[in-house]
Amino acid sequence: MIKLSACIEIIFTEVPFSDRIDRVSEIGLPAFEFWGWGRKDIDEIKRRKQEHGVEIAAFGVDPMPSIVDRGNASSFITAVENSVKVAHELGCKTLIVTTGNELKGVPRSQQHESIVESLRKAAATAEREKVTLVLEPLNVLVDHMGYYLSSSSEGFDIVREVGSQKVKLLYDIYHQQVTEGNLISTIMKNIDMIGHFHSADVPGRHEPGTGEINYANVLRAVDDAGYEGYVGLEFKPTRDSGQALRTIIDIAKSIG
Repeated sequence: MIKLSACIEIIFTEVPFSDRIDRVSEIGLPAFEFWGWGRKDIDEIKRRKQEHGVEIAAFGVDPMPSIVDRGNASSFITAVENSVKVAHELGCKTLIVTTGNELKGVPRSQQHESIVESLRKAAATAEREKVTLVLEPLNVLVDHMGYYLSSSSEGFDIVREVGSQKVKLLYDIYHQQVTEGNLISTIMKNIDMIGHFHSADVPGRHEPGTGEINYANVLRAVDDAGYEGYVGLEFKPTRDSGQALRTIIDIAKSIG
């Protein structure tokens, strides 16, 4: 069964941030997510979450230093530890990690190893605290020029090298369609290493149904693969947020 989570950083932006949690509940979604927590009113988020009985699917480690640089390993571990405390307070089990931009003049192999080393160190905290860190590749063709990690294949390699069940990949369907395509095959082959999904259509990063991705087929494959986590809806609505969400909600319901 596909479980959907609305990213309230870019959905329901027509109302104040905390009110977006109300809208998530009103439309019938079981969960929401957001990016960094550092400037958020955590007490208010917790209050609204409990009031509506919804879950927090994921949020980002904050502040998130560039982990392609070995010099940032210590600050990354501190950020993970602080973010875990907030995750426990909010009842969230998944924290999003990004790599930062590629360092010019530094071999990619060295940057790759820096990411692996940082995540290995952070894995000890994740395992002890029973949270999952999900590493997110982003596309560098349209949205995130200069970002280090764009391909899912390198992302899966990093996850394998870290070797912890508490460090997985965040597979963003939108970013990977832009970067490499071959969505269903990649997902099916690597589902055990995927800890969270993000979704939007291509082009434009708008709601499913506006572009080229057949979300009914993709989500059916995700469900058939036995994935039990959330699929985050991280798109820029082209219309009223509630209307934009209904298409993907209906697709998820049709899958069962």
